Amino acid sequence: MKTATKRSNLLKFHRPRLHLNEAPIPTLKPESKQCLQNLLYYRPPVPRIEYPKSRCAAVLVALFIGRMGDLYVLLSRRASTLRTYAGDTSLPGGKWEPQDRTIEWTARREAFEEIGLPQDPKKVPLLCFFEPFLAGNQLVVTPVVVLILDNTLRPILNAPEVASLFSHPLSALLHSESPWPNEPEMLEVEYHTYNDTDGPQGKVRLHRFLTGREAGGTKPIFGLTAAMLIRVATVGYGREPDFELYAPGQPTLEQRLAHALKHHPVFRKAARREGIDPDKGPDPDSLGIRARRRSKVEDSVGRSRL
Repeated sequence: MKTATKRSNLLKFHRPRLHLNEAPIPTLKPESKQCLQNLLYYRPPVPRIEYPKSRCAAVLVALFIGRMGDLYVLLSRRASTLRTYAGDTSLPGGKWEPQDRTIEWTARREAFEEIGLPQDPKKVPLLCFFEPFLAGNQLVVTPVVVLILDNTLRPILNAPEVASLFSHPLSALLHSESPWPNEPEMLEVEYHTYNDTDGPQGKVRLHRFLTGREAGGTKPIFGLTAAMLIRVATVGYGREPDFELYAPGQPTLEQRLAHALKHHPVFRKAARREGIDPDKGPDPDSLGIRARRRSKVEDSVGRSRL
């Protein structure tokens, strides 16, 4: 009789205590401090789906405090020579590898390899992680949110992967109006747009935000990256976007993940290889209620002080 192998938990995280008053950072605006507080105490719902590790990935949502006390997120422009998503605006990240202790480690390792961000949690402490998202290349992607405490850090770009690095105001992901309304290149174009695409379970809304750098070849924040940053901003600032987030009848994220695990050949093959029976996963139709309830801001944030 075979003994079942105990599966390691990739979703174990260490949250060091933040001492913002002692960090070499600009003074926080009250809403920025509240945002960090909400993220620090956010806990995603307990997962009801078991994913094959070989299809898991993570991105690092690296926040820093600007000179005026606002929060910004680091974004990269992918190298034009990459085989997939060449030139796209993205968050640093990549696939889980067997040596990674946790998904947090995956995100930190990839960010260090791509942009030279230190892996030291004292310099870049963890705030939280979010429920996983489904990528178009059939990966289950977990956003890991960190705060850069040392604004003197300088990036070291891995040129074969990253063409450039820039930042975007986190709060701007909740608004349909541009954060730079007087910039000439923003006067005749819409800052936020979306399109509804057909998926196997119905329409899915893909959001698009201009970066203000399109004239120089930088692509907008789009699709998966936009969806993850909207989620982070919603929880952090404790309010919903001023635009409609979902298409009419759009399946929840958890429903889409459950459907992919049950029906997509890439997931099914990976699951069986790792001893997971994809046919024993939850029925996607049974997963909608809790996921929609958790999307409400009031269920997402804590009220403790930093």
